[in-house]
Amino acid sequence: MVPKLICVGECMVELAEVGDGTYRRGFAGDTFNAAWYARQALPGDWAVEYASCIGVDAVSDQMAAFMAGEGVGTDALRRVEGRTVGLYMISTEGGERSFAYWRGQAAAKLLADDPDWLRGVLGQGAHVHFSGITLAILAPDARARFLDVLRDVRGQGVGVSFDTNVRPRLWEDAEVTRAAMMAAAGVSDLVLPSFDEEEALFGDADSAATVARYASAGAGSVVVKNGAAPMLGWDGGETVEVPVVPVARVVDTTAAGDSFAGAFLGARLTGAGLRDAMERAAAVSARVIGAPGALVR
Repeated sequence: MVPKLICVGECMVELAEVGDGTYRRGFAGDTFNAAWYARQALPGDWAVEYASCIGVDAVSDQMAAFMAGEGVGTDALRRVEGRTVGLYMISTEGGERSFAYWRGQAAAKLLADDPDWLRGVLGQGAHVHFSGITLAILAPDARARFLDVLRDVRGQGVGVSFDTNVRPRLWEDAEVTRAAMMAAAGVSDLVLPSFDEEEALFGDADSAATVARYASAGAGSVVVKNGAAPMLGWDGGETVEVPVVPVARVVDTTAAGDSFAGAFLGARLTGAGLRDAMERAAAVSARVIGAPGALVR
C-alpha cells in the first residue's frame, strides 16, 4: 500500500491583502498548510490527505477542488448539511501578521462528532498530524473524543505529530489550554512548539525546559522553534541546536511554522536524521516568510 500522511483540522477561506485595500482569496489553515508543504517535500510514492468536515455548498466544493488540484487527497473530507467553511483575513504590518476570523458556522468544529468515522479515516494513515488549533475549535467533550481517537490509532502503529500552535483567543482560559497541550503531547510521537508561545503559556525559562516538559508527557521527539534564535531538537537519543536561515526581508510570517512542520515531516518520514530534517525545514520556512500569504510556491 502507498504510505499516507493525513493532516487533520480546519481549512478556511483566506483573504490576503495585496495592496490598496484589495484582497486575494485563497484556501489555507495551519494543518492544511502543513499538508501542502509536506506534499512538496514527499516523493510521489507517498500520499498526502486532508481530514476535516466541510459544508454542502459552493465554497466547500471550491475548497475541495483546490485541495485535489494541489495533490492533497480529499477522501477524508466529511460533508455536513447546513454548515460551511470558516473565513479569515490577514493584515500585516512590518512583516508581522494579525487575523480576523469568521467561523461561527464552520463544519470543521464538528470534526469529532462522529468518532467512528474519524477513527476509520485516521487509522488509514502511516502518520497523522494535528495542531493546537485543531483542538481549540472543538467543544471540550469533542476535544476529549478527538484525543481518544488519536490514542487508539497510535496504539495501532500510526505515527502522530502535534504542532502546538497556541492561539489564546480560541481557548476558554490558560488552564484549559495548558491541560490540552499536555494531553495532546501524551498521544504524540512528535511535538513542534514555538518557544515564545510556550514561555507565555507555561513560563518556560528556555527551549530546554520546553523539551523536558513535553518529553515528560510522553512525546518521543520535540523540536522547539524560537524565532530568529537557534532551534532545539531532541529525539530521545540526540539533542541538536540548529540556527535558522537568515532572511533579507521578512514580508509575512503567515505559515512560517506550518511550512516548517510540513517540510520537517516530509524529511523525517523518508528517513532524514533530526539535524538534516530541521535544516531542510528551516530553509523552507525562510523562503515562506519572504513572500506574502500562506502557500508560497
